[in-house]
Amino acid sequence: MDPAESRDIWHLLETVHAVTYFAPGCRDAHSALGFKGFWMGYFGTRGAPLGPVGPGVVTASFAGFEPGMVQRALPDAWQCCLPEAAVDGRTAAAATALRRALPEVEGLALDLLGILDRAVESADPTGRTLFAANTDVIPFEDPVADLWQMCTALREHRGDGHVAVLVSEGLGGCEPHVLAAAGGGIDPERLRESRGWSEIDWKEAATTLSAAGLIDDGHLTERGRVFHGHVEARTDELAAPPYAAIGEEGRNRLRDGLIPLAAAVIEADWIPFPNPIGLPRVV
Repeated sequence: MDPAESRDIWHLLETVHAVTYFAPGCRDAHSALGFKGFWMGYFGTRGAPLGPVGPGVVTASFAGFEPGMVQRALPDAWQCCLPEAAVDGRTAAAATALRRALPEVEGLALDLLGILDRAVESADPTGRTLFAANTDVIPFEDPVADLWQMCTALREHRGDGHVAVLVSEGLGGCEPHVLAAAGGGIDPERLRESRGWSEIDWKEAATTLSAAGLIDDGHLTERGRVFHGHVEARTDELAAPPYAAIGEEGRNRLRDGLIPLAAAVIEADWIPFPNPIGLPRVV
C-alpha cells in the first residue's frame, strides 16, 4: 500500500476519536468523574490507560506539553478519579457522543469491529507506549465503545510513531509545534497556549529552528518544507503496517464505514477548524 493512505485513514480515525475532547457530553463526563477543569480531565482520561502514573511518564509519552502543565494535573488527578474509572468513563461518554452524532452507529460498529480488530492485533507495540496501553483496555461490552476505543488505539499508534520520528530528528519540547505552525493551517498562538508553552519558550524554539535553516520569520524555508515533508512521510510509513495487514478490501471497507461517522461528527459542529490537533475537515 501507499504509506500516504495511512494519513487519510488517520484523519477519519482522529475525527471519531476527537469527540472525547470536543463533544459537550464528554467534557461534562470529566467533571462527573471528579476531575477539576478541562486539563486535569484531559491528562487524567488520556493517561488513564497507563495506570496511576506521574507527570514524567505522561510528559514523555504524550510529548509536546510543557512539563509544568502536566504537573498541575498529575498525580492529583488520581485523588479525584482512579484510572480504571477514568477509562470506563471516557469511553462511555465517547460512545454516547457518537450515538448522538449518528444514531445508526451501532450497526456500523458491528460491521467494522472485525477489520479494526485485525488492524490492532497486527500492529507491533514495541516502543509504542500509548498504543499498547490502549489495547489493554479492549474489549468493552458495547460495540460503539469498542469502535471508539479501537480508533483511539490506532490513532495513538500513529502518534507514538510520530514522536519517535521527532526524537530521531532531534526535535523536542516546543520545537515541533513551532515547525507545524510555520507550515500553516494552525493558529500559532492557540497552539502555544494549548500546550502550555510561554512566549519565551516559543521564541527560543523558533530561534533554534531558524538557526537550523528550517524557518524564517515564522514561515517554513525551502529546507524546512523538505524537512517537514520528510517527518510527515516517515510518520506515514511507520503508521502503515496495521492497514497493510487488513488488505486493500479491508482499507476500503474501513474508509467507507468511517466516512459517514466522521461526517456526522463534523456536522454536529463540535470540532473547531482549525484546531490544536491539526485535524483538517476531511468530509
